[in-house]
This record gives sequence, structure tokens and C-alpha cells, in this order.
Amino acid sequence: MIVRILGEGQLDVPETALDRLNELDGAVERAVEAGDEAAFTAALAALLDGVREVGVAHPADSLDESDLILPPADATLDEVREMLGDDGLVPG
Repeated sequence: MIVRILGEGQLDVPETALDRLNELDGAVERAVEAGDEAAFTAALAALLDGVREVGVAHPADSLDESDLILPPADATLDEVREMLGDDGLVPG
């Protein structure tokens, strides 16, 4: 799957990483629901680091559409709240 981290670009992420990314996404959701800024900042950083760790840079000259769009590392809790769907940031 192609994942875009806003402000950074696209990464090819293997489907086998989705369970772990969903765990990290769950922490982001819980922090947003609780309005806990400190937990939110740590959880979003962990999620983005998790994507970077398993992802491989997608060719910059590609016009492929992203399957998933994640907020930038400096996104606010309110910005991420607006991006959350029923499945969080990472579906599944």
C-alpha cells in the first residue's frame, strides 16, 4: 500500500505491517479522544516512525494515488481529530 505522510512524501508499506500500524494508530485515537496532548504527540510520532521503519520511498516521479494519508509530525490534536475516520487514521 502507498502511504503519504503529509509534508514528507509517499512510502510503499507492506500489508504485513498493518497490524502493528493499527496498534500504533489505536494509541493516537485514544489520545485524541482523551484530549491528551502529551500522549497524542508521542503516539503520532510513534505511528509515523513505524511507517518510516517499514516503508520504502515510493518513486518521486510517480503519479500513483496514495492509499492512505497521514498527518505531518507537527499536526495538532484538532487537525488529526478532523482526519480520523471510523477506523482511525489506518483502516483495519
